[in-house]
Amino acid sequence: MTSTGIRLHAPAPGWNISADVVVVGSGVAGLTAALRCEAAGLRTVVVTKARLDDGSTRWAQGGIAAALGEGDTPEQHLEDTLVAGAGLCDEEAVRILVTEGPDAVRRLISTGAHFDTDDEGDIHLTREGGHHRRRIAHAGGDATGAEVSRALVEAVRARGLRTIENALVLDLLTDADGRTAGVTLHVMGEGQHDGVGAVHAPAVVLATGGMGQVFSATTNPSVSTGDGVALALRAGAEVSDLEFVQFHPTVLFLGMDAEGQQPLVSEAVRGEGAHLVDGDGVRFMVGQHELAELAPRDIVAKGILRRMLEQGAEHMYLDARHFGADMWEHRFPTILAACRANGIDPVTEPIPIAPAAHYASGGVRTDARGRTTVPGLYACGEVACTGVHGANRLASNSLLEGLVYAERIADDIVAARAEDGLHARVPAPVPHPETPAHPLLAPESRFAIQRIMTEGAGVLRSEESLATAAGQLQRLHAEARDALDENGKTAEPGVDTWEATNLLCVARVLVAAARQREETRGCHWREDRAERDDDTWRRHIVVRLNPDRSLAVRTTDTADFPPTR
Repeated sequence: MTSTGIRLHAPAPGWNISADVVVVGSGVAGLTAALRCEAAGLRTVVVTKARLDDGSTRWAQGGIAAALGEGDTPEQHLEDTLVAGAGLCDEEAVRILVTEGPDAVRRLISTGAHFDTDDEGDIHLTREGGHHRRRIAHAGGDATGAEVSRALVEAVRARGLRTIENALVLDLLTDADGRTAGVTLHVMGEGQHDGVGAVHAPAVVLATGGMGQVFSATTNPSVSTGDGVALALRAGAEVSDLEFVQFHPTVLFLGMDAEGQQPLVSEAVRGEGAHLVDGDGVRFMVGQHELAELAPRDIVAKGILRRMLEQGAEHMYLDARHFGADMWEHRFPTILAACRANGIDPVTEPIPIAPAAHYASGGVRTDARGRTTVPGLYACGEVACTGVHGANRLASNSLLEGLVYAERIADDIVAARAEDGLHARVPAPVPHPETPAHPLLAPESRFAIQRIMTEGAGVLRSEESLATAAGQLQRLHAEARDALDENGKTAEPGVDTWEATNLLCVARVLVAAARQREETRGCHWREDRAERDDDTWRRHIVVRLNPDRSLAVRTTDTADFPPTR
């Protein structure tokens, strides 16, 4: 599959550099891939949208799930993951995750990451929703992501990897054969590399994180605007399962008008015994699932929403007053500080919570080696759809997936270089036409998109709400398209307009997939199709972008999940 010819409206690159591999993103997936490629002798460049440590990884409070404890096995971890994935996990992808995961965690430790230990010096393992065993490794109580990010960033700097910070990736470059030839990007404040430029490389690894900013309230940082998925679509790659957006059940409720990144109250708080209660103090998850508050996230989020609807309440509560001050201060210092900063003291009062957009279980479709449907383009971490998560991510599998599949991508790139002499040199990219094919949205469109998505494609969905959202998104798209096609006019190129345009792209795909899936499964909840339908919908929805900017939507059987090129 080759490029659609669609690209963002942007100035021509004013500078360029060459490398063997360019990694876009600096979370656990991106830096793991970069370090492994560099260790194999490949010239590796890391491109990141903000600073090296500003990605989603640093916000991960929960931990890393792996069968590291006595009595636990990869097979048990696999079973918990398959159950959480609601029938849509690719079992081979999950088996790779759980069997290679423990050693990947050990390699992370050897890189310099420090996890909390017990009195005997062993890793202290805790439990989270959907897990039947204590298998979650934590760092700093509830600061696992920050510790993982610290260790990897320090390793990158110690090894002298070339990095370009404050750089928004724009589009994929391809050669005459449709093979990856690098990326274009816009850099702010990098001296000689200021403005739009290009990194020429025969291998590109997308590790750009999620797209939570497509909704009004999310746990994702402001940089999570779906840039990697949008780039891949414009390049002709397939995306899958984008309808499955996991809404974290317990996000600190800051009011109905709160927007942007919201403070997360980790799954681990429930794992240590906190209770979900309503305004009367009643534990409403008891009896809804055998694990009550520790059920998979989609079940807990639905339980919270149902209770809110029944009572006409804006939020529910998480009660952990029985922890006491000492446990809060030592086990959950980050969450304690966030609550107190917003006027809530969880030591003495229940925490107001409500679900908010958290993690995209779908993304750019890859095989077991992280290869997309575009030759030379790889994806890992939240931007990718490896088949691991199915219809709903199991808690704390995301950092592990980033580790395992980033290592597999690096190994594939190294093997391809050894086997293919052409792959060892930088291919010449095909020059872009002077007239761009993709219109840009005005920056203020970002807020319109977030409102449309929150109202029509949030936790509760229906054909009516999704149809309304699809129509509103199509109008935004058509207005920008018509202005460009008829008048040659588009919004002024810049970070805000590029981000808004990327958000519209992923929003359109998400809504199209959600309308197609006429059932309730995992974290996709259709009010008008309340039952899971394995006879019809134990299938994946795959979307690509046509050259005329329309969407091509199809379904594929679970047995055919890994893509072929």
